[in-house]
This record gives sequence, C-alpha cells and structure tokens, in this order.
Amino acid sequence: MPESKRLIDLVQSRIDEFLMSRETIVTLISSDLTPLTDFSRQFLSGGKRFRAQFCYWGAQSVRAADTGPDAGQSGAKTPAAAAGRRGAASTAPVPLEAVVSAASALEIFHAAALVHDDIIDNSDTRRGAPSAHKLFESLHKNAGWSGGPVTFGRASAILLGDLLLGWSDELLDEGLDAVADRPSARRARLEFNHMRTEVTAGQYLDILEERAWLAQPESQLLDRALRVIVYKSAKYSVQAPLVIGAALAGASADQLSSLRAFGLPLGMAYQLRDDLLGVFGDAAVTGKPSGDDLTEGKRTVLIALARERLNDRDRQALDAQLGDPTLDQAQIRALQELITASGAVERVETLIAAQVAEALNSLETAPITATARQTLLDLTDRVTRRAY
Repeated sequence: MPESKRLIDLVQSRIDEFLMSRETIVTLISSDLTPLTDFSRQFLSGGKRFRAQFCYWGAQSVRAADTGPDAGQSGAKTPAAAAGRRGAASTAPVPLEAVVSAASALEIFHAAALVHDDIIDNSDTRRGAPSAHKLFESLHKNAGWSGGPVTFGRASAILLGDLLLGWSDELLDEGLDAVADRPSARRARLEFNHMRTEVTAGQYLDILEERAWLAQPESQLLDRALRVIVYKSAKYSVQAPLVIGAALAGASADQLSSLRAFGLPLGMAYQLRDDLLGVFGDAAVTGKPSGDDLTEGKRTVLIALARERLNDRDRQALDAQLGDPTLDQAQIRALQELITASGAVERVETLIAAQVAEALNSLETAPITATARQTLLDLTDRVTRRAY
C-alpha cells in the first residue's frame, strides 16, 4: 500500500512540524516546560496510524473523479460503481494539506486519550516504554524534588493529556481553514466534536463497568460490555475518522451513511481483537504486559462471555482475581486457561467474523470510489488480524 505509506510519512511530518511550532510557544514561557513537548514528541512518534489512514481514505472515497482500477473502462459497471457516481457530491477537491492536518489531529487526539487512559488504568507501560505518568514520576525522582513522585507524575500526565487535547483541536482548525467549501469544513468539525463527546462518555462507561458490574443483572452484562466497545473504541477508532475525512471532502448524505454502516462493525471487530490481545497478547509484540486487562479488571465482552459458561466456583474465582494488580504470571496463566476452557475465545472470534462480514457487506454496495473500496478492504484485514 504505497499511498498509505506515503500518508503515514506525511502525517508524521505534519505532527513534527506542529509540535515544533508549539514548542516555541511553550519554551518561551519557561525551559521547565521542555518535558511537555519532549514527551509529546515521544508519544506521537510511530504507531499504526489506523485513524489517520481511515480519515484519509474516507476523503478519498468520495472524491468526484475515480482513478481506481475500474475507472475509464467501457461496458457494464458494478452497482457500487454506479452508486458512487449517483451519490458523489459535486465539490472542489479538498486540499491534501487539509486532509493530512485532520488525520494528524486525530492522531494527537488519540495520544491524549492514551495518556489519560493509562492514568485511569494504572498502566505503567505503553508500546513497551514507560507511560506518561511514569515518565513524569521518574523526572521527579531523578531531580530529587519534594513531595511524592507518584502524585506529581499523575498530575503532570493529566495536564499533558489536556494539552494534547487542545493541540488536536488547533491542528484540526488549521486544516479546516484550508478548505474552500465551508459547509464541508463545518460538517467535519461537528463530526470531530461528536466523536470527542462519545469517546469521553465511552471511557466513563468503561470505568463504570469495572466497578458497577456486581450491581447489574447477569443478563445485561454482555450488552453493557458491547456498549462500552461502541462508544469507547469502535466509533472513534474507525467510524469517526472515516466520516470526518469524507465530510471534509464534501460527501453526500448517502456516502456518509454508507461509511458509518461500514465503520461501526469494523470498529467493533477492531476492539474485540484488542480485547483478546489484552488478555492473551505477547508482551514482546504488544508492548503491554501479557494479561494486562486481567490485572486492570476490564469487564470486556470476553469476560462477559466467559462468565456465561463458567460454573459457579470458576466464575467466583474469575471475579475474585479480576482487577488484582498483584497477580503473578502463574495466576494470570490460570485465568487465561479458565477463559479459554469456557469457550469465550472462540465465541469472540465468531463475533469478530460476524462484524467483519457485516462491514464488508456494507462496503460492497457503498457509493464510494473503487480505489478507496479496495484499500478499505485491505485495511479491514489488517485491523482485525493484527497481533498488536
């Protein structure tokens, strides 16, 4: 996927350029603030850039002229290709710089969410390196400052996350300013705002489930776990980036609806895969300790499905140990074996397959360009079969 590789490079360059401009502002205030930009640069270097890619291909999917594999061919066209011509909005091409800025803004927003998420989950590592609050904690220890390093680390990381949230807004606005079609720019901004509200609500639902599950009827636990996936991850990981990019490029209502129909189930499959990796992932590959979701007490779909099939004794054992940060490797392996024996892993894989099938069915008939359709097909495979 050469075009996607070029996009990733463009996004990294845009982020680096933006951080450099903000570093000038921050360091003019005080050199003591250097860690804010240094740590920002560290967390925004590399990564899978899935959100940026979905944003870009959302924009590419609705451009007026299709330069994909079946463009310019004579004879019969596929129903989807014909629908693409009917559903396309007639607007001037959106500047590449605007799309790259929007895609980069999504990556900065994601970094902010991860910084805050690691504080909430008491997670000490991110991509195999210390989380933001641990970096600030080490800064405090190494400098020999007064007070507790843990408190300083958490407080400083909260502020870093807040700063990144603000910067994601600023970078998005810079991109929107380059768009001549002002209604499309406003629509993209509204979609971004909506995403921000939904993911914050989803994060709250996530921490709520970790603590309130005992007071909920057993029959509701799976549906409540699925609700967390929708709002904490599925919409913001796939659906929202697609729609923001498409809105920026002047998508029609039909095109936006089709991309939503594709993006939500794919986002569900993406997070279900993440839930499996959170329990069974290889730490050397994921950059997070194996069984991290178990020590953090995540009430995921995987856990809800396991509880449905476990006997009373095993269910009580799972409930008693889930969320215990002192679990050793032997205890984690025992829980992994318990979950596997319940059949929950196979059931999650079945759910993933069903969500992917629903997404692909929507993609097949979506009124979008052929090139984007093929790339989104490739991305579907990459986000749902990944090992990290």
